[in-house]
Amino acid sequence: MVFRFRGEIMGFLNNYLELIRKRGNFQLAESIEKTAHDIREKAVNDFNYREHIVGLLIGDVQSGKTSQMFGIMCMAADVGFANFILLTTDNIILQQQTFERARNDLQDFLICDENDYIPFVNNNMKKPAVIVLKKNGHILKQWKNNLSSTKFGMGNPLFIIDDEADAASLNTKVNQHLKSTINKNLEEIKQTSSSSIYLQVTGTPQAILLQTIMSGWKPQFMYYFVPGNGYMGGNFFFGDVEHRNVIFTDDQEADYVLVDDEFPENGLKTALLYHLVASAQLFLEGKKVSNFLIHPSVKTSEHTAFAEKVGNYLNELNCAIDEDVTIESLKVVYDVFAEEKHDMFEFMKIYDFIKDRVSTDDIKILILNSVVSYQDNVQYQEGINIIVGGNSLGRGVTFPQLQTIYYCRLSKNPQADTMWQHARMFGYDRQPQLMRVFMPPMLYKLFADINKTNNSIVSQLLRFDAGEDVKITYPSGLRPTRKNVLDKNAVEIFTGGVNYFPLYPENNQVKDIDALLERFADGEYTVTLKMFLQILEHTISERRDWNNRCFIEFIKTILADSPLAQGELIVRRGRNIGKGTGTLLSPNDRKLGDLYKDIAVLTMYKVIADKGWTDEIWIPNIKLPGGNIYYYNVAEHTPRQMDYTVDIGEMSVQISVDRR
Repeated sequence: MVFRFRGEIMGFLNNYLELIRKRGNFQLAESIEKTAHDIREKAVNDFNYREHIVGLLIGDVQSGKTSQMFGIMCMAADVGFANFILLTTDNIILQQQTFERARNDLQDFLICDENDYIPFVNNNMKKPAVIVLKKNGHILKQWKNNLSSTKFGMGNPLFIIDDEADAASLNTKVNQHLKSTINKNLEEIKQTSSSSIYLQVTGTPQAILLQTIMSGWKPQFMYYFVPGNGYMGGNFFFGDVEHRNVIFTDDQEADYVLVDDEFPENGLKTALLYHLVASAQLFLEGKKVSNFLIHPSVKTSEHTAFAEKVGNYLNELNCAIDEDVTIESLKVVYDVFAEEKHDMFEFMKIYDFIKDRVSTDDIKILILNSVVSYQDNVQYQEGINIIVGGNSLGRGVTFPQLQTIYYCRLSKNPQADTMWQHARMFGYDRQPQLMRVFMPPMLYKLFADINKTNNSIVSQLLRFDAGEDVKITYPSGLRPTRKNVLDKNAVEIFTGGVNYFPLYPENNQVKDIDALLERFADGEYTVTLKMFLQILEHTISERRDWNNRCFIEFIKTILADSPLAQGELIVRRGRNIGKGTGTLLSPNDRKLGDLYKDIAVLTMYKVIADKGWTDEIWIPNIKLPGGNIYYYNVAEHTPRQMDYTVDIGEMSVQISVDRR
């Protein structure tokens, strides 16, 4: 289908898809077309040209989000959007890379750089225009003024696509009741038009999913696009079964490397050997680049120390390249690869290649961090490279043919979104048989936990209707994101293994709970969690001190991951407990519930009409699976103050959450 743009029949999406197909990427073209169609159905067809709406596009890290973004812009241009802003992180090279890629791919558009205000105005909407901007306070303020000064800005909708939207766009001063600079500028840019669609794009949506409607950044529609064939992501490396591509190092290896002259076994030394053998195979196959990434810590001094260690070992290897022990070490690695990759070149050809490259000092050691920036060290696009760095190895940085990863950074307060963005091993242009990741078991467990939650988020996105909140659960000690972008009065946090119950309970219909539990005599039972949902639907509170929706949604999340999940139901009748006393479980029932660590426990007490109770009533007590922290983004209709009563050990404690 084609559309008329200012008198001329155009088919922006069709033209873009044809360009992708000409490059041989037929599957990518099909994926882009589906994403564009689905986003159109979700947000564009019913757009009323009066509102400013916010959406969220989620794609796995390094799974091809830029192509999907371009397809969405083409679709929007086809239906009449003329002004686009494409936001990148505040990095000159990344902004320029995006600008050049847009010029190459969006050939029917006017592509504007940050200083191209005059071409933008002179275009006067003859062609749809894309302005590629860094999320930099000065740049955003400048373009807010530029857009305000145009004659056509206010009268036309604005389509903003914010790549890595969770990184800098959210309000970092939300708990100070202020606006951070970038967030304020972006809000003002939206207001330069009569209406807008603001599409947030990220591979780590945790911070965005926990925004509130009042913040203005809670998505009104969400979409996840599935990566294409050949993508190596979280499930490849950190799925349910430990993958042979991951090799465990000692949890304290980073410290050992820095203080010892000898390299620990199964650590950095072994990783270097794997990199050399993999590189030899790739180059003999005709590849032009092979990269090895070392992520030891955030300290730049340690980056230098690791780089020096690697250099020293390469020198030693060069001197000992003809010795039997060196040849045997390389042969061991070769044999491991050959077990899975059956078209390996013969070992002596691999060995001769390594000998030649080591002796000619043809292996580059590069440092990328806040001291040595991208502008100073970007030679990893070709050759055999060993790259050492910290936070600079995160968002937006793509290393071609990255085959070996050595990651030993242990954080005291790990954040899921930050850690996941450091997973540069994800992508398409890797050979799975030659891929190896070296990391401590503790780090592997963290990545596996993050991957599990990511899968849960995706399953919820695919299952939920528009407007439903996505529930996020992480093991204790692992935060979803940084605290300063979350409204502490709007994100409820529940701890697994703790008993929660209403102090002033009500039942929608006591007889309905009676009917649900009539076949259960007093005792304990293993039941489907779907039974928990039916029971909890009838449990409310006369003073709003119990938000049954929180627990219902958490149970739904568990069921989304495991439809056959079971819980423990404990039923007790004829209980004589005083109303409002702040106690519920008997010592024996508390101990009984504590026997179940890894599943949800729901204890239902039927209290007799005595001690303040005018009628018989069922009181729920729920304990979510232990060891996890459960995050709930409070719906706007939830009362400003909520009081939760929790059993901790032998004590019951009332917790008040005030959202005013």
